[in-house]
Amino acid sequence: MSENIKSMIGKVFSDIADAIETGQFGQKVTVGITVLGSEHGVDNVIKGAELAQKSNPNIEVVLIGPKSDTNLKVYEANTEEEQHKVMESLLDSGEVQSIVTMHYNFPIGVSTVGRVVTPGKGKEMFIATTTGTSSAHRVEGMVKNALYGIVTAKAMGIEKPTVGILNVDGARPVERALKELQSNGYDINFVESMRSDGGCVMRGNDLLTGTPDVMVTDSLTGNILMKMFSSYTTGGSYEATGYGYGPGIGEGYDRTILIVSRASGAPVIANAIQYAGQLAQGNVANISAEEFKKANKAKLSDILKGLKKDNKKAASQEEEVTAPPKEVVTGSISGVDIMDLEDAVKELWKNGIYAESGMGCTGPIVMVNEAKIEQATEVLSKAEFVQ
Repeated sequence: MSENIKSMIGKVFSDIADAIETGQFGQKVTVGITVLGSEHGVDNVIKGAELAQKSNPNIEVVLIGPKSDTNLKVYEANTEEEQHKVMESLLDSGEVQSIVTMHYNFPIGVSTVGRVVTPGKGKEMFIATTTGTSSAHRVEGMVKNALYGIVTAKAMGIEKPTVGILNVDGARPVERALKELQSNGYDINFVESMRSDGGCVMRGNDLLTGTPDVMVTDSLTGNILMKMFSSYTTGGSYEATGYGYGPGIGEGYDRTILIVSRASGAPVIANAIQYAGQLAQGNVANISAEEFKKANKAKLSDILKGLKKDNKKAASQEEEVTAPPKEVVTGSISGVDIMDLEDAVKELWKNGIYAESGMGCTGPIVMVNEAKIEQATEVLSKAEFVQ
């Protein structure tokens, strides 16, 4: 018998022994947590990480940050920027399967699905979405958010998650688009509002009771809801309940990176780590690829294009602009409205400055080369994209 086979058999028996001892059967995964950035200090993050490790032996928790007095493994990084480089390297190498962090710039098209415990009935609910931007077009973004929520719920083991659309601006066009997708063959399990008039457009009461498994909304509203659900008992400065702002989901995006707030307390950080581990065990990236394959078969792309045609003014003003040669874009310019973000990028391209759009902690950002921030800001200011 070769040494390889002996090693494999040994690992299988070791895993079985661990599962019998802990009562938890399942794939063991490694989850990283970045330490720097919390408003409540490094100790708060480490406490949350240690709580998560104690509660689930099937998850190995590792820290990314400065050397600390802890029994957890530490990958050393001494700035927030360095933390993100280390965590991306660990994810891409497969050394860790998921990461929990703060203030991460997801690309446009990726946004996060939060997980809360609703106060009315103590039921868990996914809020799709809570940070990031699925699209610069509001209705298109919310349609994508519904898919992101379904992906996340399925990765968490809910085979047929119920879906409701929060009654915010754009809810009805979103409903029409999703029902067209459903009629084309994509399976969406719409839920009825608890209110007497029913329908899949949800009211405030449905938020409090957790009527749907997945509550669809725009990211900015979702972000506010997350803050309300997580800190309504503490006055807002300390997020005490829930699982954080969740994983970044988007078509073709395969990194499992979850967001917590700088105001998140140790209990939320511990829960977010558990959430990250469960998503890794549920193969969220594979489920995402599969769901988008099904949605595209049901003509998702055509439906989204149809939504954009509604904006005739934007269509008439559209012009083809070629991007300059690509550069490293580590500098960011904030203050551009989300609806103007892509136009701002094109304005810089027209002026010979390579730029990309993104989403920072406080909202949309235009990303350019560090050496060109001043020049780019001047161009955007002249074109009235920024003050």
